[in-house]
Amino acid sequence: MTRVLAIGASSAKKSINRHLVGLVAGLMEDVTVTRPDLNDYEMPIYSVDREAEGIPQLAHDFKALIAATDVIIISLSEHNGTYTTAFKNILDWISRVESGVWEEKPMLLISTSPGKNGAATVLEAARTGLPWLGAKVIAAHPVPNYNDVVKGDEIVDEAMKEKLRTLTTQLTDSLA
Repeated sequence: MTRVLAIGASSAKKSINRHLVGLVAGLMEDVTVTRPDLNDYEMPIYSVDREAEGIPQLAHDFKALIAATDVIIISLSEHNGTYTTAFKNILDWISRVESGVWEEKPMLLISTSPGKNGAATVLEAARTGLPWLGAKVIAAHPVPNYNDVVKGDEIVDEAMKEKLRTLTTQLTDSLA
């Protein structure tokens, strides 16, 4: 059984990206899914001065989630064209635990927003930036117009659902 780490890269309580990543992981078969809440990994803002005081246990704990998984799906929320502060801070801290944060694990990047861009700007930043931290990005795909694509706990746009199902299949096939 494939172990999936599904990260909604937002700390918002009603994050559409956290909701979406759960729905996308739900399209997969024969998997176990771990869905961390970034709020459970809140740490001081990273700085070299704080690092000198020691790396927080929560950074080690998040890194252990990565180590215990086979594939990773991240749904990125866009704040001013880039990562949320919560996600970036976790990245900063876990990069101090080990430089190859993502351990070359196969990764699917998605993003969504209520608008037609679907948070594509942060998606592109992650597609090009996360490999510097050991990500093996298999695919990256925006999901625009979230409120039209998702209703309740279902992806209702059949074309988008099929595209996301295809991408998750590519993700697990990359393990072979």
